[in-house]
Amino acid sequence: MKKQELIHLHGLLAEVHTQMEAWEDEEIELVEYNSLGVRPTSIHKSKTDHKAAVFKLAKGITGAMEAAEPEPVAPQAD
Repeated sequence: MKKQELIHLHGLLAEVHTQMEAWEDEEIELVEYNSLGVRPTSIHKSKTDHKAAVFKLAKGITGAMEAAEPEPVAPQAD
């Protein structure tokens, strides 16, 4: 994946994070992501930095989703 594509993905995940906070009316803790200091607008940061940020942000988002849905839903076929 190219650096430009990673920055775009980073921006999209940041938007997902913002929307989730709006829907849940609470802040989602992203300690690991925030400690990196890399934002989608940090275009001067390296590709590796953005890749790490994408993984930390995705991990934080999925963790918040798992916490919001405590019981797994069993798959069913119609």
